[in-house]
Amino acid sequence: MEENLDAQIDALLNVEKQMRLAGDVVGTKKAVIDIVELCYKARAWKTLNDQIVLLSKRRGQLKQAVTAMVQQAMQYIDETPDIDTRIELIKTLNNVSAGKIYVEIERARLIKKLAKIKEEQGQIAEAADLMQEIAVETFGAMAKTEKIAFILEQVRLCLDRQDYVRAQILSRKISPRVFDVDASKEKKKPKEGDNVVEEAPTDIPSLLELKRIYYELMIRYHSHNNDYLEICRSYKAIYDIPVVKEDPAQWIPVLRKICWYLVLSPHDPMQSSLLNSTLEDKNLSEIPNFRLLLKQMITLEVIQWTSLWDMYRDEFDSEKNLLGGSLGGKAAEDLRQRIIEHNILVVSKYYSRITLKRLADLLCLSLQEAEKHLSDMVVSKSLLAKIDRPMGIVCFQTAKDSNDILNSWAMNLEKLLDLVEKSCHQIHKETMVHKAVLKA
Repeated sequence: MEENLDAQIDALLNVEKQMRLAGDVVGTKKAVIDIVELCYKARAWKTLNDQIVLLSKRRGQLKQAVTAMVQQAMQYIDETPDIDTRIELIKTLNNVSAGKIYVEIERARLIKKLAKIKEEQGQIAEAADLMQEIAVETFGAMAKTEKIAFILEQVRLCLDRQDYVRAQILSRKISPRVFDVDASKEKKKPKEGDNVVEEAPTDIPSLLELKRIYYELMIRYHSHNNDYLEICRSYKAIYDIPVVKEDPAQWIPVLRKICWYLVLSPHDPMQSSLLNSTLEDKNLSEIPNFRLLLKQMITLEVIQWTSLWDMYRDEFDSEKNLLGGSLGGKAAEDLRQRIIEHNILVVSKYYSRITLKRLADLLCLSLQEAEKHLSDMVVSKSLLAKIDRPMGIVCFQTAKDSNDILNSWAMNLEKLLDLVEKSCHQIHKETMVHKAVLKA
């Protein structure tokens, strides 16, 4: 049987040589595919690997023939009898396509298959290293969805091996704007001279599914740094996906997460803007408890931490059973911190000067804790305040610049002179009226 196979391969190799030297693209491609098919049908996997290497190294081998051979052999990867044979075939095809720009897409797909096998074997670090070898963003002929899916796979493997720095670098290769492109407007007829973009394989998710995967990976990345505002923005992007918005079973858990992470985010203009836009969402009426929570955060009233925690503790604990899991190990501590910060900001709106003891009473904290939280807010520049420690007084007034003081004096003098002028005019008018009455 083997002798018969070798004889058939030799005959086809002679045909391939004649066609190649004659420059016959179609004939060469057919001969190459026939050799590969012959080895596959005989289940001679080692011979198949040897023939692939041999054919790719033949002098003056045509690009089209190499491409056809690689594409044909790739169809047989899933048909291999065992994992070792599969890895060997993938590595052979990978070596043949290395450095050849006309089979770069095939090489990327091969690497992805190999990385998946490595991951299944528990070798996540090796799988991540393999995937990072390929820079798909430079592949002009690869479909956009396939590129995004490949980069997202790179990001996921980096997160799995806890390489957060590289995960962030890779994630920046995808612009969030790419998910908002209208697919119907995208399909234009290619102009003459343009690169022909290949169709994405059927197993590649749609653009909206990729958007969800992207933001779920971003949530994983930002959760590592406890960057609550960025986590909230990622959930907001998932919430805006039409498929999610149409299904209450999907959007209610997402909207709950948005509310929690908004409350956990430090106070700044972005957080304030998101808070107000979320409160305007009609869907929030479906979860009244969370509407009330957000309302409390924008109302200029001191929030009692103990009563708030008693009210929302069960909701907080139940998050771990919903989409996205628990809010993080530090979340409860950070929530208390945000409530204290909110209360200090509220007090600063109503008081220009207040004793530290009274401030501590309003915040339900000890003197040391109140001073610590106030100092932290001043250091982070979210509040302007001064503490007179010997007197025990907190002053929330901003220190004015000498130019500002002079300007305010000038304004006050101008107002005073205006009033004097108006008064003089009124007195003069009254005098003239009385004189006219007396003469009459």
